[in-house]
Amino acid sequence: MDANELVRGYLVLGLRLGRLVSGFVDSFTGDPALSRSVDNEPRLHPRALGNHARQLRGELPGSDLDDQRKQFLDAHLLALECTARKLDGERMTFVDEVERYFQVRVKPGDQDAYALAHRHLDTVLEGPGTLADRLTAFRAADEVPARRLQGAVHALSSALRDRVRGRYALPEQEIVEYRIVTNKPWSGFNHYLGDYRSRVSINADLGHRMANLPHLVAHESYPGHHTEHCRKEAGLVAKRGHAEQSIFLINTPQCLMAEGMADLGLHAVVGPGWGLWTERIFRDLGLRMDGELSEQVEAAASGLLTVRQDAALLLHDRGADQDDVVAYLRRWLLVPERRARQMVRFLADPLWRAYTTTYVEGVRLVRAWLDVRAPGEPLDSRYLRLLDEPLVPRSLETQVRDGLSWLARNTHENTT
Repeated sequence: MDANELVRGYLVLGLRLGRLVSGFVDSFTGDPALSRSVDNEPRLHPRALGNHARQLRGELPGSDLDDQRKQFLDAHLLALECTARKLDGERMTFVDEVERYFQVRVKPGDQDAYALAHRHLDTVLEGPGTLADRLTAFRAADEVPARRLQGAVHALSSALRDRVRGRYALPEQEIVEYRIVTNKPWSGFNHYLGDYRSRVSINADLGHRMANLPHLVAHESYPGHHTEHCRKEAGLVAKRGHAEQSIFLINTPQCLMAEGMADLGLHAVVGPGWGLWTERIFRDLGLRMDGELSEQVEAAASGLLTVRQDAALLLHDRGADQDDVVAYLRRWLLVPERRARQMVRFLADPLWRAYTTTYVEGVRLVRAWLDVRAPGEPLDSRYLRLLDEPLVPRSLETQVRDGLSWLARNTHENTT
């Protein structure tokens, strides 16, 4: 099969699945005529779409696509086949489902590590009362007043945009429009519109905190999803003709890559000291924040990263009752019931049920990959590869293993 025809088949398959699952096509900035053509077709049975995915995968080895594009398409066609099989009623374990979507094998986290994170938090937030009470009080004092949320988001976006544009070239016409919304299962969402434009929705129901907001804006915009979409559209699609990058599909490996990279966006462009950096921005808005303490609290709480994935495993792998999952989240994340139930709402959503893994395993994998960069390689250039290249989780895992082996060999040689 001709390479262009194969890529077109992948795009058509994604668009056809999008007609069966609302929200499955996160964005499509390719040929509008292709989208219109699929919209005017009769909806195809999931089994036919699964067969189409397998057929395209079978054609990949004989195509003249380069190895990196073959690797990307193979991983994504396998994920689309999984979605089609699920729609066709096939039963599979939740762990297998997640692996086919995201190329990672998940398992429960270590509750001893969670207890240690609690002890670290207890040290950082000294005072009377239980740790949960102290953390709740700290978070309440850190909350951005609802009437100030829009202004705070714009101030953070402007500051982050200045840094990102100074490090990673962005098209002059790129722009992000922010909207404050309610009644959504997520905290923020980037809707990439094409032509270097994004609409970012911030869910006001969650009561955003000053310590959390810079992470969220970095995640959705600079240097996260918006920046990635812009650079891939300008580079891979416009310059190199990688049309497969013009579509972004939910429950595929590109989601794990994108979420892991975006969650580490503030780490990449601000790094240590982000708390005081944020405090200065909010001070100009007349909002008071203890940036240093916020950074210490977030560092201690990072040991609880896998708790949300545990909750997904409890709900979908072990058949736990939603109330039991809420109790688990409250115990280990030390969140109020309202926040825990919002998390479970996301986990129970048919489209998003597996998606929490993209944040948990995405952060772990991308951070490990950033950390094993070659001696002398700047973090900026390493992060830029995430923005520009069609990487998949399995290739990062291989590079992390190779990097750790290299470090171990060199450490041994230097000590003998």
